[in-house]
Amino acid sequence: MTPIAERFAQLRSRQACALMPFITAGDPDLATTEKALLALDQNGADLIELGVPYADPLADGPVIQAAATRAVKRGTRLDDVLGMVKRLSPQLNASIILFTYYNPILNRGVETFLDQAADAGVQGLVVPDLPLEEAGKLLSATAARDIDLILLVAPTSSAERIEAIAKQSQGFIYLVSVTGVTGMREAVQGRVEELLAQIRSVTDKPIAVGFGIAQPEQAQQVKNWGADGVIVGSAFVKRLADGDPEAAVNNVAELCSSLKTAIA
Repeated sequence: MTPIAERFAQLRSRQACALMPFITAGDPDLATTEKALLALDQNGADLIELGVPYADPLADGPVIQAAATRAVKRGTRLDDVLGMVKRLSPQLNASIILFTYYNPILNRGVETFLDQAADAGVQGLVVPDLPLEEAGKLLSATAARDIDLILLVAPTSSAERIEAIAKQSQGFIYLVSVTGVTGMREAVQGRVEELLAQIRSVTDKPIAVGFGIAQPEQAQQVKNWGADGVIVGSAFVKRLADGDPEAAVNNVAELCSSLKTAIA
């Protein structure tokens, strides 16, 4: 069992729901990212999704796109992100899941990238532009290193595709709650409840719901629908971008604590 699978098993044993914040590495700067990671870890995060800034973040909404653009312009690179994770991972209880598009992996070489990620302490990987049909090589390589490649189920996925993704996804299944890009919404779509039940009918793997969740009430609703985890991104990224870095980190810590309280 991988570290992420073990974490979900522990949470499930006490009927707890995992909280997974997302932040973009290097926005506003890497020093603030480090402080934010520590603050999230200390305020209820069970797993943390860390975005590697990329010039063409096609799955991301305007808040995360802008954060990635700022981080790229400031010179944040993959090596910087991995180096930061390597320094911090011994201090963190939360599992680090790296969110990256496939081009940086391909550019570095799958084996080299994963060796470096494993050495840094990365425990999971989300690659939003990698379709299931082309994921075989990466799935095999991650499995050999105890890194989970987490696959995404979209609201538009067919029953056959949902079953295939559920079979192959490692660690847990990432259920995208909306059609479209990331971002904060006023309400979580009711179809999520139906999708959770559909996925649950074909697998016992944990399911975490992301895209569009920003408030404790929304997180609690998703938990009540049967999710094993709640992923919150834009709300954290926006707070890190607003005001001076110290106040931003405090705001992130407060949001994290309130979300965890709602789903504990």
